[in-house]
Amino acid sequence: MLWEIGVLAAVAVLLVFLGLPLLSLLLRVPPAELWARLLAPASLTALRLSLVTSLAATVAIAALGVPAAYLLATRRFPGKRVVEVLLELPMVLPPTVAGVGLLLAFGRAGLAGKALAALGLSIPFTTLAVVLAQVFVACPFFVSAATAGLREVEARYADAAATLRATPGYAFRRVLLPLALPSVLAGGAMSWARALGEFGATIMFAGNLPGRTQTLPLAVYIGFQTDLQSAVALAVILLILSFTVLLGLRLAHRPPRLPWVGRAPGDAR
Repeated sequence: MLWEIGVLAAVAVLLVFLGLPLLSLLLRVPPAELWARLLAPASLTALRLSLVTSLAATVAIAALGVPAAYLLATRRFPGKRVVEVLLELPMVLPPTVAGVGLLLAFGRAGLAGKALAALGLSIPFTTLAVVLAQVFVACPFFVSAATAGLREVEARYADAAATLRATPGYAFRRVLLPLALPSVLAGGAMSWARALGEFGATIMFAGNLPGRTQTLPLAVYIGFQTDLQSAVALAVILLILSFTVLLGLRLAHRPPRLPWVGRAPGDAR
């Protein structure tokens, strides 16, 4: 009894701690004012740019992340652990550090920037820079989920496809990917949500140019300094979008029921 009370008390404290800031955001701006703030030209521009860049980043992440997940899930090769660490490193790397790294890599004097400058291309402080920053920070979420989903597919399905003389590419498209699709879609949704909320790498690598690189998180930052109500309204929009994505994932992917849930201790039936 004391254990259950302690668990419930700890959960209640945690929920209050996490929920109070979110509730404060929701109660700060009345719904009518929230809608009016959202329809402001600057807000619509930032929202449109955020949606376009985050969707473009998600498409790029899926195009590059699916082969990476397939390789990690189905192959063993020297240096695999190093590759896994490199693919997951942006998940724990401070976003500002990621932004500095991107700037030093793709800036005019960067490792790749010099070659791009010779071709007349300049990436920093452009909309493309926003997309690249979002890809960098959000890619690990997709690769991790897709890799886990492909690893959960039983080997007998791939073996059956090989027995029928299916090529590895055909077996992947028609067998492995459809079976792992829920995890792949979940990874895509998580990476999209992470790209939508990206701030640190974007402001370091792409700047904060209205209509060009100013996404919703950057607009919230600027609004906090000049117009608090507008910043709160935009923050609520991001909160609603993030909550909707996470709730949709939870409803679409229900974990299996543990065999001992709802049974008395020692009841093996």
